[in-house]
Amino acid sequence: MILKPQDIAFIVVLVVLLFRKDARVFVATGIICLLLSIPLFAKYIFFTAERLTMYAFAFFLIAVVLNLVDFKHENRN
Repeated sequence: MILKPQDIAFIVVLVVLLFRKDARVFVATGIICLLLSIPLFAKYIFFTAERLTMYAFAFFLIAVVLNLVDFKHENRN
């Protein structure tokens, strides 16, 4: 599997955000990915636009997991 430049950028951003562990930042990054994909879909650059939507889903999924972990820790006390 050959990594494309957008894949490398995604991994770098993901690692940086994982150190912060803030769900709101993950959601904001996911929204930014979706907003960036809209013009790419309009210009028929489907490969990169599709990747951006997958990255947005990954960011949203991680935000949900972080929120669930926080919720679980709050309910223990």
